[in-house]
Amino acid sequence: MTYWHRTGPQTFTPTSHVGGAWDPGTQHISTLLGVLAHEVERDRDSRREDGLQVTRFSYDILGTIPLEPVDVEVTVLRAGRTIELVEARASHGGRPVVLLRAWLTTAYPTAELEGTHHAPMPAPDDVPVWDMTSLWPGGFIASVEVRRHHLGPGRAQTWVRTPHPIVADEEVSRLAQVAGLLDITNGVAVRVDPKAVAFPNLDLTAHLFRAPVQGWLGLDTTVSFGPDGAGVTTTVLHDEKGAFGISTQCLTVRP
Repeated sequence: MTYWHRTGPQTFTPTSHVGGAWDPGTQHISTLLGVLAHEVERDRDSRREDGLQVTRFSYDILGTIPLEPVDVEVTVLRAGRTIELVEARASHGGRPVVLLRAWLTTAYPTAELEGTHHAPMPAPDDVPVWDMTSLWPGGFIASVEVRRHHLGPGRAQTWVRTPHPIVADEEVSRLAQVAGLLDITNGVAVRVDPKAVAFPNLDLTAHLFRAPVQGWLGLDTTVSFGPDGAGVTTTVLHDEKGAFGISTQCLTVRP
């Protein structure tokens, strides 16, 4: 099984694994974020041979999307020899539904400068299996394997992975696979029961200081709510080697 099939040059059709958590009749946005990352990398590879690395993904989610095909268009907003800004736009029925702006940069040899103060997470084998479907419905949630240390309301350390490819019969990079899982972060460390309070995210931005490796994706997540209906989900991103980036999501909190 897969999350998406390419059914046209720039058209993608979802499978039942894309079903949403807030409304199973609409898409869980996570895997579409992976499709957009995949298309940014495919566009890059079609234009240049130097393989600029993606160091930021910034998505704006413009609305809910039914479980129907979407079209993806990629545009270079700022071309350059060492830095590019690229936009990918997903549309449904001619209406934009998700916008991605990605910074691509040249790689330099900085191994002797590598370092971070982000603390390591417990290894996946040391974290209990968690049935995420006990809290959330939908095809996407049912499709992923999850291990979680629940550390209190709005705080958790989680490992996730999926056996399903983002796009059927296509080679998808590890980075695009990770992008296709990132939106799960808002559901792994909830502050309150989602049956009582809605807190969907309006965006997702990930800053990366190295490329992720294959295996489990680690999420060290904190959720904060303010007094006037706003919230933020902040996650330090890990693989089995350690931290590699940070993601944030802006929440609209609606009792």
